[in-house]
Amino acid sequence: MKLNQIINLHKGLTAFVVIGLMIFFDNFTIAPYVYLALHGTYGLLWLLKEKIFPDPYFKEKINFLTSVTGFIFLGSYWIAPFILISSQKSVPNVVIAVSISTNIVGVFLHFASDAQKYFSLKLKKDLIKEGFFKNIRNTNYLGEILIYLSFAILSMSFIPLVILAIFFFIVFLPRMTKKDKSLSKYDSFEEYKKKSGLILPKLNAL
Repeated sequence: MKLNQIINLHKGLTAFVVIGLMIFFDNFTIAPYVYLALHGTYGLLWLLKEKIFPDPYFKEKINFLTSVTGFIFLGSYWIAPFILISSQKSVPNVVIAVSISTNIVGVFLHFASDAQKYFSLKLKKDLIKEGFFKNIRNTNYLGEILIYLSFAILSMSFIPLVILAIFFFIVFLPRMTKKDKSLSKYDSFEEYKKKSGLILPKLNAL
């Protein structure tokens, strides 16, 4: 089994999980519908991305135990909709608006930068330091973090924020560090590193 199969399964099931929670807790207020639209659409876009510009990193083979563990780990992202829907809480319009705006920015940065990376490397295996990667070396990860931050905002709970922080330090940060080590083979990387931020732009570069 490959890592992308586990990830794709999780992404594809998300909309059904949210709908199931809405039915089980009989909660059809605006916030759950907004959550369904945001997270469900993100899952669909991810599956489309896998068909159009897949990430080769996720093609690695994993054993059964790792597959199960990975799926459970990813399943922690479903805690946000569970909290939102089961609590029957009324979400203020301003929170919904902030969540949607954060999600839109995140989706744009995540998918657009991933597309740039995929097609740039397809044309030439070289250091990408223009466009989305001019001031930030990991714009795609920044976008993904903003996407899950939007879900946490909508849930109005600190627990999804803690989960996101765990993912950042266990998954995102090690990958970004590994990427920097890989890119260090390019002669211009050190200069590029001085001008760009790991996940946020450097103030002196703006």
